[in-house]
Amino acid sequence: MISAVDVELSYSGKPLFKHADITFTRGNCYGLIGANGAGKSTFLKILSGDLEPTAGKINVTPGERISVLRQDHFAFDDCTVIRTVLLGNKHLCDIMDEKEAIYMKEDFSQEDGIRVSELEEEFAEMGGWSAESDAEILLNGLGVTNEYHNLLMAEISNDLKVKVLLAQALFGNPDILLMDEPTNHLDIEAVAWLEEFLNELESTVIVVSHDRHFLNAVCTHIVDIDFGKMELYTGNYDFWYEYTQIRQRQLKEQNKKNEAKAEELRKFIERFSANASKHRQATSRKKLLDSLDLEDMPVSSRRFPFVDFKPDREVGNDVLTVTGLTKTIGGRKVLDNVSFTIMPREKVAFIGTDAVAKTTLFKILVGEMEPDEGTLKWGVTTSTAYFPSDNSAFFDGVDDNLIDWLRGYSNLIFETDVRGWLGRMMFSGDDALKQAKVLSGGERVRCMLCKMMLSGANVLIFDEPTNHLDLESITSLNNGLIKYPETILFTSHDHQFVETVADRIIDITTGSHFDRKMTYDEYLEMRRNREI
Repeated sequence: MISAVDVELSYSGKPLFKHADITFTRGNCYGLIGANGAGKSTFLKILSGDLEPTAGKINVTPGERISVLRQDHFAFDDCTVIRTVLLGNKHLCDIMDEKEAIYMKEDFSQEDGIRVSELEEEFAEMGGWSAESDAEILLNGLGVTNEYHNLLMAEISNDLKVKVLLAQALFGNPDILLMDEPTNHLDIEAVAWLEEFLNELESTVIVVSHDRHFLNAVCTHIVDIDFGKMELYTGNYDFWYEYTQIRQRQLKEQNKKNEAKAEELRKFIERFSANASKHRQATSRKKLLDSLDLEDMPVSSRRFPFVDFKPDREVGNDVLTVTGLTKTIGGRKVLDNVSFTIMPREKVAFIGTDAVAKTTLFKILVGEMEPDEGTLKWGVTTSTAYFPSDNSAFFDGVDDNLIDWLRGYSNLIFETDVRGWLGRMMFSGDDALKQAKVLSGGERVRCMLCKMMLSGANVLIFDEPTNHLDLESITSLNNGLIKYPETILFTSHDHQFVETVADRIIDITTGSHFDRKMTYDEYLEMRRNREI
């Protein structure tokens, strides 16, 4: 068990949250949600002991081990993959290292014998003899297969490092597991495996995630950080969302009724307060007016951008024909004879375990890269807008403020018009004068979406658009693409996003070439049944 007792954190005298009193118990999974900047990741750091609160304290049941999902991909470059996972239980690794050092001694003393017997006993109690096989099971479950286990972390790709660090956090069934965005950069198989693993885990799990499907699949409770405080709800994300929407509506309706009643009482008092025969009734109504409870509705820290793509013209009968696209990068064939035809108003999700393949395909489609073989042909009435997975070229080293930045990608002339569009994406007032090069990841994504909205394109291409966005922005983008009347080609790791937007699934994994009109859940069901 781990609990926060009257915890407060302030920056420059301004509280991020205060009076946080919450207990996390064994066997439950808690999802921390809140707008960007609400303090979700910061609270995880307080729970892990990496950050001291301004006030209050954290209590942990004595003897319980806390494991944290680390995000530093280079911290273990000198370790093998298997060793990195074992370091998830550092005390166990220390015992292993001390044992090995003693056994390596040429002059083995009696004291060494006593010490090593103590170590062996503790090692066995901690399950040390099965530690390496347990680590291998975790790695293989996440898709890091045996050939990588004895390589150095510096020798494997970043997407594999993400999985190794996740295996490290999960290793040894920790008593308390803290994870910040564990599904980032995971493929669908790894996410499904993680969901199943967490559902069987008897530990206390606390997770920050922007993946709504993941929160629904694993969470028994939701901790909402809003209004500068934390509130605990029993249930998953969908339950929290429906409950809070109903509560807000009820509160608004009650306020309207109370306001109407108050106005009626005020008019009576004003009309009859000077009338002697009505004075007693007026006094009575004055007391009733004073007793009316008009609830204050606090201003939520949640902000929803306005996402609405409007094409300048309808797409024609011919959209896109791709024939035999093949591309090799760094000696590896990432696209192999890929062919498909896109019809008008289709919304196509491109999936597959190889992120490089999907990004390469999209770059070829928009003309940023040439294929080694094959052809593609866009219809003459098509116009495209592209959201790249890496948008650094649009911002790094750019000294323009956001007003000038957006002008450069649109036909807008007047500053008031530019500010209006930026305001839709939550850049109001002085925020519109920020330099493009200093924006956060989420702010950059919102700028790119604004740029695409102004394009008027009738074919939208998105490469992982939900990365770096908070739940509110993902919801707005999700709804905007559902409403969009023309063609969308996209890839995303967000399960709910893919399920609610796509009406066709194309898997471009080498050797697969799966292509069918269906929903994402229907596709996953076929995979589970081994029909594909």
